[in-house]
Amino acid sequence: MSNALDEIVTLIAPHNRKGVAVTPSTTFATHLEWDSLTVMDFVAEMEDHFDIIIPLNLLPDLETVGQVADAVNELLEKKNG
Repeated sequence: MSNALDEIVTLIAPHNRKGVAVTPSTTFATHLEWDSLTVMDFVAEMEDHFDIIIPLNLLPDLETVGQVADAVNELLEKKNG
């Protein structure tokens, strides 16, 4: 599991209206049933929390919580050198 995963799961909790058990394979669209506005709000929340910028061109490839955690970890590594 990635370093950012636990923090991301915690950030998801207030938005998890369905009470889905969040794992690395949880999808935002199918499992959590998030619309694009919720996803964008969550991206902004993650950017603030981790003090990173998530490039918009990455978003279409990030379908699962695990993929997001991996991307956040990569961005943190680049930022922190």
